Amino acid sequence: MKAIQIQRTGGPEVLALVDVPPRPPGPGEILIRHEAIGLNFIDVYGRTGLYPMALPAVLGREAAGVVEAIGEGVTRFRIGDRAAYASEIGAYAEMNTIAAARAVRLPDAVSSRTAAAIMLKGLTAEFLTRRIWPLRQGDSVLVHAAAGGVGTLLCQWLAHLGMRVIGTAGSEEKAALALSHGCAEVIRYRHENVAERVKDLTGGTGVAAVYDSVGKDTQEASLASLRRRGILISFGNASGPAPAVDPLRLSRGGSLFLTRPTLFDYVVTTEELDAAAEALFHVVTSGAVKVEIGQEFPLAQTADAHRALEGRATSGATLLIP
Repeated sequence: MKAIQIQRTGGPEVLALVDVPPRPPGPGEILIRHEAIGLNFIDVYGRTGLYPMALPAVLGREAAGVVEAIGEGVTRFRIGDRAAYASEIGAYAEMNTIAAARAVRLPDAVSSRTAAAIMLKGLTAEFLTRRIWPLRQGDSVLVHAAAGGVGTLLCQWLAHLGMRVIGTAGSEEKAALALSHGCAEVIRYRHENVAERVKDLTGGTGVAAVYDSVGKDTQEASLASLRRRGILISFGNASGPAPAVDPLRLSRGGSLFLTRPTLFDYVVTTEELDAAAEALFHVVTSGAVKVEIGQEFPLAQTADAHRALEGRATSGATLLIP
């Protein structure tokens, strides 16, 4: 099968198209033939070495397709079932073998392209909105990169739950996209001071929560945007790793909270995964959350897709098509 593999860490040029044999599924495993693959910033972190892994490696953590083969003892799936996953690496390929317990069955109303666009990003939006912090209807929240793959899902879901969503975007085009995907207001961060604008929009109070996937470039503005006893949810490093925070900075800012969560601590069991996926598929199929697939690349052009993602030249979700 064709796969995108890295032999060393580095820039997009290390992503090489290779021929490798698919691994037959062992006990408790399934082999999925991919129809669409999701691109995520966590893939960039693996490629650059920010998140270390054994090399050589096939990157990618989310995909959707059809079950091609099943291993001994698998009762969760049958050959021919449609399935999707957000799991360990190996998705940048025509096929991948994963634990059956870490994949979910796709409803008829959810296409493989939609599933590949939402598994990792949508399950992230699910735990961020529903399980990480007790927000109340009417609370104001700030979402950085509101026009991105996670951002468009997150803003819609938060708005669906009754939050007033303030987004940030770097261009008028992306601001318009964010406004059409749940944001009540959008701050153009290249031309406006984010924290000052947040205070203006909230009558000087600040927001209850900040969802920050950008990291280094936005952390201080995020902290300065919070209201008393607000929380900074730092869940990405698009601009580089966020700097360390002095606990006294949290105290002086109004007894603030800071968390750095990861999806895989919120879908530890198969039961948690199934419940999260059910909630995700419900908001998508009901129309409460619309999936924005901004661009697609052939699998062979994965390096170009990485360049576009890192250059902030993408909007919504990005797919790789085998």
